[in-house]
Amino acid sequence: MPSSTAPSARTRQQVDLALQGGGSHGAFTWGVLDRLLEEEWLEIAGISGTSAGAMNAVALAAGLMEGGRQGARRVLRDFWQRVAQTSPFLPWNGAALGAVVGPVAADWVSAWLEPWKHAAQLLGQQFSPYQINPLNLNPLRDILLDTVDFERVRHCHKTRLFVAATQVRTGALRVFDQSGLTADQVMASACLPLLFQAVEIEGEAYWDGGYAGNPSLMPLITDSPASDLLLVQINPIRRDAVPTRSGDILDRINEVTFNASLVKEMRAIALLKQLIADEGRPGQAYHNPLFRQVEALRVHLIDGGASLAPLGAASKTTTHWAFLTQLHGLGVQAAERWLDQHGQDIGVRSSLDLSGALAP
Repeated sequence: MPSSTAPSARTRQQVDLALQGGGSHGAFTWGVLDRLLEEEWLEIAGISGTSAGAMNAVALAAGLMEGGRQGARRVLRDFWQRVAQTSPFLPWNGAALGAVVGPVAADWVSAWLEPWKHAAQLLGQQFSPYQINPLNLNPLRDILLDTVDFERVRHCHKTRLFVAATQVRTGALRVFDQSGLTADQVMASACLPLLFQAVEIEGEAYWDGGYAGNPSLMPLITDSPASDLLLVQINPIRRDAVPTRSGDILDRINEVTFNASLVKEMRAIALLKQLIADEGRPGQAYHNPLFRQVEALRVHLIDGGASLAPLGAASKTTTHWAFLTQLHGLGVQAAERWLDQHGQDIGVRSSLDLSGALAP
């Protein structure tokens, strides 16, 4: 539901969105976007997305051009419905099953499927997607092309888009902007190398953007008119328990890996803001415009890590509609809480202390 502050009473504010990747957990971000789009006073000036974040971003942009805010909400829902119908990933995970069918049934089904899961994991460790899937079939590409009008995305004047991918040969970050954005570039942003073959663009091979920028914040700082940046985070940075089982260890390794680039970038921004403040010259006409943009930057966070962490990293491949709509509901609730607590901070102050949020 819309916030208690009527849209007519709010001055229109621009905000940038930075959307993390995280497989089917991207449905949490869908819920966040669905709720934010209800706020007429909140104008989405730019979006930087990686993997599932990139898919949410292009669906939103295409929908905005097709039918405004309601169009964006409709295309986002259509995209995630198609994901559920096509089920492009291995679907079963114990924690996610519990959310769908209840813990008793989930335990029974998980026990029955356990040997098949181990067999699939061993197969993935022994053979690459080039051997298992030589035709390079990926239903996600068909879902994107069927639900997202990329011509509308490329000509979208309602928001700016930036999509991150990782160049395989160099390990460098590549950020694609919307001017020539294609489905292949979005697929490159979501290309997990143990599941899919690298995506080739202009003679270069690319893997998931999460390795180099999950998501990349700098394009929003340098190329968007907004001074408020809202990060939607779905990968938990902190876990108190030390994993001891091999599967849990691998899950935590993946979480650390896919958060590393974001943590480094946010710490760099925090350091730069501190250096500017220490100079004692606020509002100066800096020689480098980046200093002015960083000084003006206000940072905010909607953190899905706490609510998603109990589901486990393996549930990122669960694509049942009941599970996706549960994640959507969690995202709506998180956005509602953030609007209630920090909506008034937009255009005024940061609601996230970068140094404190990233402290060990």
